[in-house]
Amino acid sequence: MRKTTEVLRLRAAGMSAREIARAVGVARSTVAEYLRRADAAGLCWPLPEDLDEEALEALLFPKVEPTAERPVPDWADVHKQLRSRRHHVTLRLVWLEWRAQHPDGFGYSQFCEHYRRFLTTLDVVMRLSYAPGERLFVDFSGDKATWCDPETGEVHEADVFVAVLGFSGMLYVEATRGQDLSSFVGAHVHAFAAFGGAAEVTVPDNLKAGVTTACFYEPELNPTYGELAAHYNTIVLPTRVRRPRDKAAVEAGVLTVERWVLAPLRNRRFFSLAELNEAIAAEVDKLNTRPFRGEMTSRKDLFCELERPALRALPERAYEFAEWKKVTVSIDYHVQSPDKKFYSVPYQLVRQRLEMRVSATTIEVFRSGRRVASHVREHGRRRYITDPAHMPASHRSHAEWTPSRLISWGQSVSNETGTFVEQLLESRPHPEHAYRACLGLMSLARRHGDERLSLACRRALSIRSISYTSVKSILAEGLDRLPLPGAEQAPPPPVHENLRGADYFAEREA
Repeated sequence: MRKTTEVLRLRAAGMSAREIARAVGVARSTVAEYLRRADAAGLCWPLPEDLDEEALEALLFPKVEPTAERPVPDWADVHKQLRSRRHHVTLRLVWLEWRAQHPDGFGYSQFCEHYRRFLTTLDVVMRLSYAPGERLFVDFSGDKATWCDPETGEVHEADVFVAVLGFSGMLYVEATRGQDLSSFVGAHVHAFAAFGGAAEVTVPDNLKAGVTTACFYEPELNPTYGELAAHYNTIVLPTRVRRPRDKAAVEAGVLTVERWVLAPLRNRRFFSLAELNEAIAAEVDKLNTRPFRGEMTSRKDLFCELERPALRALPERAYEFAEWKKVTVSIDYHVQSPDKKFYSVPYQLVRQRLEMRVSATTIEVFRSGRRVASHVREHGRRRYITDPAHMPASHRSHAEWTPSRLISWGQSVSNETGTFVEQLLESRPHPEHAYRACLGLMSLARRHGDERLSLACRRALSIRSISYTSVKSILAEGLDRLPLPGAEQAPPPPVHENLRGADYFAEREA
């Protein structure tokens, strides 16, 4: 219901149009329009007693209904065409096509007015407006960009990330390799850097990379995405599932990007993702500096003047991407990283469920939000990274052994044992793999004595069976007490009268 009667009453009280607009809560131009229509109808305050609100509405704002002779569009079909974003249909395009078939039909302004009236018969939509720096909307475009590998000629499709500030409409656009977590988070970092600050609230779609469980009331964010939000002091509020009106600003921004950024680049060829992003940045800059239709102000003007000062300051360092995963501590008090390496944690946490944070440089392990282990990330061939402080006392004493110390121990038993230990260490891809076998030899020495161990190692060397199990089997079967193969002496010749030895020939010569 228009506030016409209140406007007329306040004018009669001597208030100016600006004061009336402030008191009634409407625009000054609206107050001027009400007064112009009242003057044209010859109305003044006080109004006639028999003139109620409905009659006053009909008198000042008569409805212009289309005549029966004039064709009327199928507004449901028009609305269906506009809702389909596949071919980027606009209201003006639909009107031009309809007007070509009905030359005596509505003009464009009347076509738009009647379409707006049709929309009022549909479900009510809350129109949202945002304060400077309040909200940042993010989404991926439905259209993709392409680039070509110059070496193979293969054409790659790139997803297009779009970020829109709610107040100014300032755009940030980036082509990414996909919609995975790394690309999604990296695009956020670049967007915050481009804007020079972070909005109070970040509104994403329910992309799986960012939102683990989609729920409007209690959404569960991906831990990495939540860590990003905490780093930039912004609040993540995902939209409802399949409710594009919750993020109408970015939906409109995506459509604008598809029309004015991706479409102009459709015939150009790019030979790297970086080259594609350079061209996208140039088109986005043109779009941000272009004035709005019918206005002298652009997105960039509003951003620089009002929104940039309202953004939250960026942290000293940009967010370093880190992936989170659930891990279970093995019985050897190590947890496995995504690249199949094993990092130690305190041995008291064996079989417990922990959280691992994996960045490019560090591996951190958390229990109930408290860090219990931290390692420099290993990018070489080493598979086990162990902190001695995480080991039990008995394991820590074993870990103090080195290849040279093990060989020295073997030499202290005998030369054969020292040679066996040396060959045992050389027979493994890594010396650490033979440490446990050497510890087993020490156990055999304590059980059977150094002498028997030396003989067993001598026999194992002679048959080229360099393993702990071979020495253990030799000792268990008592083979260390037998002569070595090939070392047996020839049996003495039998006693017979026809056999003559050296003594016989000595007597003959005498």
